Amino acid sequence: MTVKQATTRKPGMRILLLGLAALVIVAATGITVWTRSCPCNRMPGLALLGDVQETPVTDWSFVNDIPLCQIQVYAGFIPYAVNLNCMATPDGELFLSCSGCSEKYWPGYVGQNEPGRLRLNGRVYPVVLSRVQDEAVLDRAWEARAKKLQVHGEPTYNPAPAPDATRPESWWSFHLRSAVD
Repeated sequence: MTVKQATTRKPGMRILLLGLAALVIVAATGITVWTRSCPCNRMPGLALLGDVQETPVTDWSFVNDIPLCQIQVYAGFIPYAVNLNCMATPDGELFLSCSGCSEKYWPGYVGQNEPGRLRLNGRVYPVVLSRVQDEAVLDRAWEARAKKLQVHGEPTYNPAPAPDATRPESWWSFHLRSAVD
């Protein structure tokens, strides 16, 4: 190898390394922004960040004043966060709703007593999720959802059902309880 060949390869390698470093920085910045910002609208996010609440919650009725909840489950070992309807029954039980849930990614990872996180107004609540199968409990959750959406429904993405609407078979619900004892 001549001296001329050795000097021409070094600038090429330097440019390649600088380009790779820039790519890593852009990717890390993008992931950081995405994690801090999402879930957003219909785009999922990763871990829910915020002020973690260490006090157990037994009455979740305050969620009825919040249009959407953000829930984080674990899809394998990766956190996966989405925006969902959340609603509390008159006695303060907390439920999430999911329309067309069998076609979505995250519900397949939620069975019974699965750990998760719920973010409401910047506060993160450690929770335990369980899919509801009991018809009477599903009807209670559906009634709470219909009542809440009369106030907080959004016509395009989250329309309010008629107050007397029947719960569709494709609608799933998950019961949440505080994971903090």
